[in-house]
Amino acid sequence: MNKMKLLLVVLPVLVLVSACSRQQARKPVSHTSGTFMNESVERNKKLIANEEQQIDSIIKSNPGIKYHASDKGYWYYYQVENKLDSIRPKRGDVAFFDYEIKDIKGNVIYSEVELRPQVYYVDKQNIMMGLRDGIKLMNEGEKVTFLFPSHMGFGYHGDDNKIGINQPLICTVTLNDIKPESEVNNKKS
Repeated sequence: MNKMKLLLVVLPVLVLVSACSRQQARKPVSHTSGTFMNESVERNKKLIANEEQQIDSIIKSNPGIKYHASDKGYWYYYQVENKLDSIRPKRGDVAFFDYEIKDIKGNVIYSEVELRPQVYYVDKQNIMMGLRDGIKLMNEGEKVTFLFPSHMGFGYHGDDNKIGINQPLICTVTLNDIKPESEVNNKKS
């Protein structure tokens, strides 16, 4: 019986000691190198270069049009320019505009009639990145055509309808009015 008592005392102590001993950390099952990321970067560089080449081709085929390069990576030109005004939409304003979207070959994807009217609370609503920036370059009454590479449009996701993945776009925007947000909200009340 003494051996049995000793075994009952020693066995739990041995289990405790072995459980508390230092275990070595396991190595990760998968080893990743920078290969995937490097390949992804290269794919994106090629995509952007291809889109910029398409846009450059459009610009070169229209020598009579003065295109402007934005610092955000898109191009635009004025169809109607308002040189008398200097007020542009900013955060806290509401921009009222119409626009149409075409593919890079000039085929209409969404007509102005399908998309009108647009009411945009500047920098407070989620709209296409290129439009978010481009509208802030416009004065009331101007009509501007933007050439957006896909990353300034709907990107790698598209719009889940007519605009495909990584599709560069041509958007023609008419800025009809700019109002302070407080004025617009007061009219709603």
